Amino acid sequence: MVTIFFDLDGTLTNPKPGITRSIQYALERLGVPVPNEDELTWCIGPPLLASLRKLTGTDELADRALLLYRERFSDIGLFENEAYSGIADTLTSLAATGQRMFVATSKPAVYATRIVDHFGLKPYFERVFGSELDGTRVDKRDLLRYAIEEIKINPAGAIMIGDRSHDVVGARSNGMTAIGVLYGYGSEAELRDAGAHHICAAHPELLGHCAA
Repeated sequence: MVTIFFDLDGTLTNPKPGITRSIQYALERLGVPVPNEDELTWCIGPPLLASLRKLTGTDELADRALLLYRERFSDIGLFENEAYSGIADTLTSLAATGQRMFVATSKPAVYATRIVDHFGLKPYFERVFGSELDGTRVDKRDLLRYAIEEIKINPAGAIMIGDRSHDVVGARSNGMTAIGVLYGYGSEAELRDAGAHHICAAHPELLGHCAA
């Protein structure tokens, strides 16, 4: 049996409107220059606080921006999101093979759990692993290490699927197989440079790489 971890943003769902608009909300209230939505797509996937530091220029402003971001995201941005077309079919096919499946996201677990449930994906996953609001386990390496210890598996028999370099680095640093997907927000070059073992252009292709 293979244990499969899925990233959330850019892998199971397309969160662009909610994330980018919530960042814009925060920056506007701080009086910081506000990029358009397309100019903020690089923020989707990596730990958010680090991205806010780049956008605001200081740790203090980044901390304030994060609080403002959550002010909007927790009520509105959370659901300005959509599951990728056909992803439920792919998950159904994987579940039929008896694989154990989990979500592993840098997004705070309190938000990730609500999103997974809202889009009807909860039945596919044993558990949603995410960071804490204080930043604990926001690094995918730490998150996956924690998940492996929690469910007591051999990482050599586990797969991490995600669209950004952080997913690949997190997997490889924990001895897992890393699969990159191209329909999210990372480029093929980003995923290959990070060391992805396999790259899939569309999620149905995952079925060929996740067999027991």
